[in-house]
Amino acid sequence: MMKKQPAQWLLSAASVGIAGIILTQSYGTAVAADTNTESFVQTPEQKITTRQVAALLDRSHYLNQPLDSKTGSEILSMYIDSLDTNHTLFLQSDVDEFKKKYADDFGARLKRGDLSAGVEVFERYRTRSNEYFTMANKMLKTDLDLTGNETIVLDREKLGHFKTKKEQRDYWARQIKFQLMSITLGQEDEKAKEAVFLNNPDITRGQDLVRNDQRTPSQILQNRLSRQQEQFTRLTSDEIMETILNTAMLTYDPHSNYYAPIQANELQIQSSLQLEGIGVSIRPDRKNPDYTRIVTLVDGGPAAKSGQIKPNDLIIGIAKDGENMTDVVGWSTREIVSLIRGKRGTSVTIKVRQPNAPDASARNVTVVRDIIQQEESGVTHRIVQVQRPNIDKTPKRIGVLEIPSFYLNYRARRNGEDYRSVSIDTEKALKELNKENIDGLVVDLRNNPGGSLDEVAKMLGFFIKGGPMVQIRDNRGNVQVYRDDDGGQQLYDGKMAVITNLASASASEIFAAAIQDYGRGLIVGSTTTGKGSAQIQLDNLALGSATLTQRKFYRVTGGSTQNKGVVPDVELVNIYDDATFGERAQKKALPWDTIKTAPYKPEGKFSDATLATLNQQSKIRQEQNPQFVYLSALNDIRDMDNEKKPIRLDINSRRAKMQLIEKRSLEAENKRLIATGERPYSNWNTYQAAMDARFEERSRMKAKERPELPEDEVFINEAAYLMLSAEPEVLQSPQDKL
Repeated sequence: MMKKQPAQWLLSAASVGIAGIILTQSYGTAVAADTNTESFVQTPEQKITTRQVAALLDRSHYLNQPLDSKTGSEILSMYIDSLDTNHTLFLQSDVDEFKKKYADDFGARLKRGDLSAGVEVFERYRTRSNEYFTMANKMLKTDLDLTGNETIVLDREKLGHFKTKKEQRDYWARQIKFQLMSITLGQEDEKAKEAVFLNNPDITRGQDLVRNDQRTPSQILQNRLSRQQEQFTRLTSDEIMETILNTAMLTYDPHSNYYAPIQANELQIQSSLQLEGIGVSIRPDRKNPDYTRIVTLVDGGPAAKSGQIKPNDLIIGIAKDGENMTDVVGWSTREIVSLIRGKRGTSVTIKVRQPNAPDASARNVTVVRDIIQQEESGVTHRIVQVQRPNIDKTPKRIGVLEIPSFYLNYRARRNGEDYRSVSIDTEKALKELNKENIDGLVVDLRNNPGGSLDEVAKMLGFFIKGGPMVQIRDNRGNVQVYRDDDGGQQLYDGKMAVITNLASASASEIFAAAIQDYGRGLIVGSTTTGKGSAQIQLDNLALGSATLTQRKFYRVTGGSTQNKGVVPDVELVNIYDDATFGERAQKKALPWDTIKTAPYKPEGKFSDATLATLNQQSKIRQEQNPQFVYLSALNDIRDMDNEKKPIRLDINSRRAKMQLIEKRSLEAENKRLIATGERPYSNWNTYQAAMDARFEERSRMKAKERPELPEDEVFINEAAYLMLSAEPEVLQSPQDKL
C-alpha cells in the first residue's frame, strides 16, 4: 500500500488560495485618500501576529533562510515594489530615504513585532498617491488634447523610480491621457457594437445585450479614480498589516502568504469547499493592478460551467441581478467579490476580456449563483472517434478523461462520511471506459491547478505497475518517497496520452512527470506551470492565518518540477503568455534542483527518433489545422501591443493600431470559419455582437448540453492521433517491489 501523508499538505497552483476566491490585496495602483494611518497604533494581537510570522520565516520555511539584516533589506525593497509596482509613485529619494533608515533593521523590527517602519512607508505612498489624485482631478476638468507626438511606456516594472517631481508629473500627465484615450476608443467600439444589436435584433437571440452608457470618457475615468479613493478610506489597520506581512512571506517564495482576519475567513470558506457565488479565484493583475485577473475556476462552479470565463480573463464590469453594468476597473478584489457573491439562485453578469485585447472584444457572461462545491462536477469521461487517413480502416474509439483538479473532501473523510475524491471518480470512469473496449486513453490535465498529494498518488497507481511515484524533500533535507506497492495491479494498462498546458500545476505536474518517466504514455501540449512546492496551512496565529512552504517535490528521476515544469514530449500551440503566467514569471520563485534518483524501472520508452518524428508530423498538422492556425494567430495578435515599448499618445494613431488588431482578429476568425465551412463575419462589430450573443446563450445551457469548443477539442484529437502513432519500446517489466 502507498504511504499516507498529512492531508493538510497543499499542492495547488497558488497554495490554498486557489481553491476559491482569493482576496490577495495589492495597492500598486495610483490611489489615495485621507486614510488615518498616522494614528495607526498596533494592538497587542497585531504585535504578536507579526512576531509569529517573523518566527515562521526565520525558522520554518523550506529555504532555511534566517530573517537577518540581508533578508530584512530584501523584504523592504519588495514591500516598496509591492505598493508601487510600476515605479510611478515613489521618488528615488523616497526609496533611498527608507533604505537608509530601515534596510539594516527591517527584519529585526518584524521579529520584535514592530510594524512602524512599514506604516511609515505606507504613509509616504499615501502622500504621493494624494498628489496623483489632485493632479488627475485637475486635469480631467480641462479639455485634454489627445493628439500629438508624446509617448508613454506603460510597463515600467524594470525601470527606475523618477528622480524629480517634474519627471514624475510629466509621466502622470501622459498616464492620464492614455487612460482617457483608451476609454474613448473603448466607448466608440462599444457603441458600434450596440448599434449592431439595435439594427439586427435577430443577432441578439432574444437577449437584452445593449448597455447604454451615456457618460463621457472623462466622467468614466473620474468615477474610476473616485472609487480608488473610496477604497483607500475603507482600508483597515489589519489590511495594512497584511500588506506588510504578506510581502515578507512572498520575499521567501510566491506561495507563502499571510491573510488578515477577513481573508482568513475566506480560507475557511474555501477549505469547506462550499460558498454561495460563481466559483472563481481572482487577484489584481500583476502588470496593472487597476484590473482584476481571474486566476482559476472552481470546478463545478457556475463560472466553470458557463464555459465562457477563462483563467487569465480580466474583469472590467459587473452587473448584479439585472442592474446596470458597473465599471470595476480600479476596484479592489474584496469589493469585486462583494458584487459577485449573493444568494443562491440569483444572477450576476461579468464583463471580461483577455489581456492585451481591445475593450471591444470584452464579453458579457451571465451566471446564476449557486452553492459552490469544488468537486461538484469532478472527473468526466467520454469517447471520441479518431481515424488516421491511410492508416486506420475504421475509426478508433478513444476514451477521454477530463480531470479538473485533484480534489478531495478532507472534512467528510475525516468525519467518516461519504465523500468524493478524484481517485474515487476516476476509478469509476476507468471501469466504465474499460467496458467500452477503448483503443486508447487521453487524460486532459489542461488548467488543472493541482490538489491533494494523496489523490495524485492513488491516481498514478491506476496506471503504473509499481514503484516510486514522487519524492518529497522537507526543509531539513529529509526525503520521503510515495510508492505504489499494490503488487503490480493496473486499472488501465493500454495506450495513453496526457495533455498539459501552462496552467497545469503542482499535483497535475506530479502525475504528468511520473507517466513520462515510466514511459506509460505521451505528454503532449505545453510546458507546465512549474509549481513544485507544498504548503502547510497555519490557523493558530493571533490574527488571521498563513500558508508556509515547507516541502518540495521531485520526480523519480531526481529532478524537481519546480520552475522548469514538465516539458511535453510533443509540443502543441501554447495559448498562454509565458511572460505573465506560471512559476517562471513569479518573483522569488524557488530554483530548480535535483536530488538522488529513486530506483525505478520504466515500463516503456519513446526513443528520441520516435519523438522527433512525432513532433515533425504534428507540427505539419498544426500548421494545416484551422483551429491550431487560429490559436497561433491569436498569439501573434496578443504580441502586437507591447507595453514595454513606447506607445504614441495620439488617439488617431492609437485608433489605427486598435483597428489593425481588430482587423487581424477578424481575419483569423473568418479564416477559421471558411476553412470549416461556416459563414464569415462581414465586419468587426458584427463579429463582436454575435460573440456576445453566443456567449450569453451558451452560458445559460446546462453543462451536458453545451457542445465542446472546436479550439479546445482540437487538442484532444491531436493527442489521440499522436498516441495512436507512437510505438514505445517495451522494456522489461518492473519488479513488484523496487
